Amino acid sequence: MISKTLKHDPYNLIITGVGGQGSVISSKIIGNMLSQAGFHITIGETFGASQRGGSVMSHVRVSSTKALSPQIPLGMAHMVVSLEPVEAIRVLSQFGNSHIKVICNAQPLHPIGVISGRAGYPSKKEIDKSLKDLSSKVWLFNATGIAMNIGDPIFANIVMTGALTATGELPMDRNNFQKSIESLFTTDKIKQNLVAFDKGMDMINF
Repeated sequence: MISKTLKHDPYNLIITGVGGQGSVISSKIIGNMLSQAGFHITIGETFGASQRGGSVMSHVRVSSTKALSPQIPLGMAHMVVSLEPVEAIRVLSQFGNSHIKVICNAQPLHPIGVISGRAGYPSKKEIDKSLKDLSSKVWLFNATGIAMNIGDPIFANIVMTGALTATGELPMDRNNFQKSIESLFTTDKIKQNLVAFDKGMDMINF
């Protein structure tokens, strides 16, 4: 049975990535999962040049008592789920605090400026250090690689959803994940999504 209590009320979750990675659908699935558990969910989304791989950020606010404003106050997030490592650092610099936790896809997605040589991109060592310095706990793994082994890199967002569920930070479980996707996908896609979700859960260790 899903818990009816939150570790923080409200609980402030940010899901981020770049256009095309599926962060928006992740926020909707997670919102549905938490709605099933009886919580009030408010989702606010911000988009950069999303059609060209720009930043995408979804604010998911969870409360047991009321609907909230869609924007998380600066410095007040509890968890960041990021599909791209530099996007995680960007969000942490604005919404982070000494208690925030991070689940981050380790696979970078380089913008055009980096690919063309006009801009730089931090090294893996620099990314690891920044994530550790800016948060209290980091789970960093290659969700894109896991998704590719399943059959399509687009499943990375579902891998991350499984990882978030496994942390126990929010009252979600595999059963209400399955219920939340039944109206979104065909039977074969549901099976693949469940595999991706399970792989994400397996990546969390304490």
